[in-house]
Amino acid sequence: MSTARLTQKDMTESEQRELKTLLDRARISHGRPLTNAETNQVKREYIDKLMAQRDAEAKKARKLKKQQAYKPDENATFSWSANTPTRGRR
Repeated sequence: MSTARLTQKDMTESEQRELKTLLDRARISHGRPLTNAETNQVKREYIDKLMAQRDAEAKKARKLKKQQAYKPDENATFSWSANTPTRGRR
């Protein structure tokens, strides 16, 4: 089950700021404006990291939800009166 690639529009504000910070750090380390390829590489690496992080969080949430799912009590006896309508069949 492959999810669609994350875009900048889908990111939260803090994630967008983090991406901008990473781009600024890369620009400063190169000492010149970045080329499109370099910019895209930084973005692609950050988006891959974000997608992996979100996937791991979703997996944890699914596992927790599955653990907390309702499980009927196996020791309880079946109650006919609870499952039979009081007015009878129509």
